[in-house]
Amino acid sequence: MHKKPLVSVITVCYNSAEMLKRTIKSLRLQTYSEIEYIIIDGASKDNTTQIIKENQDIINLWISEPDNGLYYAMNKGLDIASGDYLIYINAGDMFYSPDTLEKVFANHQDDVDIYYGDTMILAENQKEIGSRRLRPPKQLTKNSFRWGMTVCHQSILIKRTIAPKYNTNYRITADYDWVLTSIENAKKIVNTKLYISKFLSGGLSSKHIMKANKERFRIMCNHYGLITSLCYNFLMIFRLVFTYIKKGRL
Repeated sequence: MHKKPLVSVITVCYNSAEMLKRTIKSLRLQTYSEIEYIIIDGASKDNTTQIIKENQDIINLWISEPDNGLYYAMNKGLDIASGDYLIYINAGDMFYSPDTLEKVFANHQDDVDIYYGDTMILAENQKEIGSRRLRPPKQLTKNSFRWGMTVCHQSILIKRTIAPKYNTNYRITADYDWVLTSIENAKKIVNTKLYISKFLSGGLSSKHIMKANKERFRIMCNHYGLITSLCYNFLMIFRLVFTYIKKGRL
């Protein structure tokens, strides 16, 4: 029987006290025992730190200090994590169910580098909207990400020893590069066939769609080359236009 691995759950937040409450509650409800919970706060001006202090019984490590943005904060969490696996569940995000991690590691094998699953999108009122448009592939490979981020960082657990630092040259879509690089570093990847997380719609990339698309294209070029990236972007645009025509919107 394999020993349960330690999971470092990292939450990054800034002025998001109410959303952080949801995330902490989700951690508190987890039935899995081997969790290292880390919170990285960017020196919030609301009562975020008070919420953290009120829940220190389940928080192993926390930092509240100014930083240079989301991905700098995520790197801080990576630097201090000691778990066998990492997962980022940021303020407002939640595990799908109280037994999510218990199910993920029910048949754990030590040689698995990545576990992944599906994601449920939530509205601001926490009502489930539905699954993401991009669904997890049956078997996740580097090529799966040619069509976009088919698995989001809230629903992927990566072995700490293969996890890279976030490239802070990317201000909006560094998570795309981070997951893709992790896939390239992995030898064994397992589809849990589970919903792993719930996350709020309207994230950073959706608020800066043009800049996000430019960054994604740069990332694609770095991982797949210019010609392949151009071809896949052309096909994605063609698919989108065809879908709109089919629905009578063009």
